Amino acid sequence: MTLILGDIRIDRIEESREPGNLPHEDFPDATPEAIAPYLEWLEPAAIDPASGRTIMPVQTYLVRTAHRTILLDTCVGNHKNHPSTPAWNRRSDYTLIEDIAAAGVAPEDVDLVLCSHLHLDHAGWNTRLEDGRWTPTFPNARYLFNRDELDFAEEQARQGDSVYGESVQPVLEAGLGEMVAKDFALDDNVWLEPTEGHTPGHVATWLGSGGGRAVMCGDLIHAPFQLPHPEWSPVYDWDRAMAAATRRRFLESVADTDIFVLTQHFPAPSMGHVFGKGGGFGFRYHGRDMVHG
Repeated sequence: MTLILGDIRIDRIEESREPGNLPHEDFPDATPEAIAPYLEWLEPAAIDPASGRTIMPVQTYLVRTAHRTILLDTCVGNHKNHPSTPAWNRRSDYTLIEDIAAAGVAPEDVDLVLCSHLHLDHAGWNTRLEDGRWTPTFPNARYLFNRDELDFAEEQARQGDSVYGESVQPVLEAGLGEMVAKDFALDDNVWLEPTEGHTPGHVATWLGSGGGRAVMCGDLIHAPFQLPHPEWSPVYDWDRAMAAATRRRFLESVADTDIFVLTQHFPAPSMGHVFGKGGGFGFRYHGRDMVHG
């Protein structure tokens, strides 16, 4: 799926799409009884009818402006050590780099890497394993980090998480990391918005050109069933109350506008427009006759 905004081209490139947990296992409020009224529009794209499990793709957005080639989030990656998440542990079959190449971009062509946050499914391809060492996948890119998120990733590493050691530290040691503010503006086409809650330094990335606007929201919202219930925070939100407040504020700001929202875990094509509905929201997918909410 490709979206054109003035001089900006945005390609959604998917790494994986596999059923995960039952909704209430990740979102305690999303009990079978609470989810039941929404199954008509959640199935089969967002919830697998056979198993009842959520379907949340993992993907990157390849952004090409007039001056730069940018990756927004870098998925899980191959050979990464995630023993507590067996489905993503030491994978060797992901083809994201080949898929990006098929879109016309080699790793050396990427100018900028922007991770919404430093969780395992958003920073994995920052590096790849070469001769037993983790090396930056995109050797000519600047990788932008903010201090709050970097400190959080280091703290998670002290508790046994592998993301900092495998996907962040090698970038910093190679001199490719750059510290920026959470509201950093690269230029008139690309800027960041602080959206804390899922993690302390979580950011959304805004894109604008030719009067068009889009925002990649990262894990500010994970699943379509959070649209009617923005207060349904998952167990993996760092501060669930803060995340819920940030989520509602964000959805209110983009609802019923021409702003394209680029989600990270909504079903394909994952891009579309938010609209208000009752006390909550819905989502109209770009280029498809599909509405959630």
